Amino acid sequence: FIERVFQQIILRCPFHIRPLIGMKPRMSIWAMGFLARGYIKLWKTTGDSNWGEKAFYCLDWLINNKSSEYSGACWGLNFNYVSRSSKLPKFVPTVVTTSMIGQAFLDGHEAFDDKRYLDVAISSCEFILKDLPRKRYKNGICISYVPYKKSMIHNSNMLAAAFLSRTYSIIKRKELADVARDAMSYSCSCQLPNGGWYYGEDNTYHWIDSWHTAYNLDSLRWYIISTGDEEFLPNLKKGYSFYKTHFFEKNGKPKYYFNKLYLVDIQCASQAIDTLCFFSEDDPEAISLAIKVANWTIENMQDKSGYFYFRKLRCKTVKIPMLHWGQATMFSALAHLYLKLSNSQ
Repeated sequence: FIERVFQQIILRCPFHIRPLIGMKPRMSIWAMGFLARGYIKLWKTTGDSNWGEKAFYCLDWLINNKSSEYSGACWGLNFNYVSRSSKLPKFVPTVVTTSMIGQAFLDGHEAFDDKRYLDVAISSCEFILKDLPRKRYKNGICISYVPYKKSMIHNSNMLAAAFLSRTYSIIKRKELADVARDAMSYSCSCQLPNGGWYYGEDNTYHWIDSWHTAYNLDSLRWYIISTGDEEFLPNLKKGYSFYKTHFFEKNGKPKYYFNKLYLVDIQCASQAIDTLCFFSEDDPEAISLAIKVANWTIENMQDKSGYFYFRKLRCKTVKIPMLHWGQATMFSALAHLYLKLSNSQ
């Protein structure tokens, strides 16, 4: 409890307290995945080999910094983390980190036709299939957030399903599609009447926020694209309509919670831009909304020196530069928007 209190004080402090208490900056494993995806998009947009070299660096760094002693390639946070539900020791892999970094390796394989990156993604699927507990429900399964206990969260379950199904689309291993379908079946059965999802089904997880909703939508769209299974298409349409209707103000300001104006988190903005770009092939209004969100964020949450602020609260702005939360996610999202706008010209 004391660890959690101090962690939240440091996280929410309006000024940069870390140097004063001896905390040193470290490389972020999660950020390297976002940076890799952003560099790949810039390479695809410009053809500039410098962006490709930066993507290679990030992907190679991730290969050299994966967690050990598991059935496949996997990644966790490189620091201890305490949440409202449990303590996550450093380097213990999570399905969220692994699935999202796995997507970066699939991007790398697709862009550079490098089988080495596909092999890493396939290896990550082995971690998900063999090391993560699953809980069976009437309508499907939920893949655990972590290896050491059954921790059932919708966005992590759906992110795993998306990654498994996208890998399936390349190697056609039926087990990947079957597990992905069971996971999507469970989470879609828990979709709320308004189109949203609780973070998790336990009472302590009964909130609906922007970027986890976006994760769910991205994951569901990846599953449908990768497998051709359109059974959950109504869930996708309902969820996307809920997302667009409830998480944005008219000027493009993104909201953290669907029913509150404050707070505004930089990852709500970055993930909104990324998700809207991803859905732009189906929604002709998506890019214009993504531009609105980008413009609002640049005008209201970007420092003159270039970095993006962490959070905008009702009475103050937390201006601390966060590599993962602010810089890497916004870089990847803006690179995605740049790619979409370039392709439309």
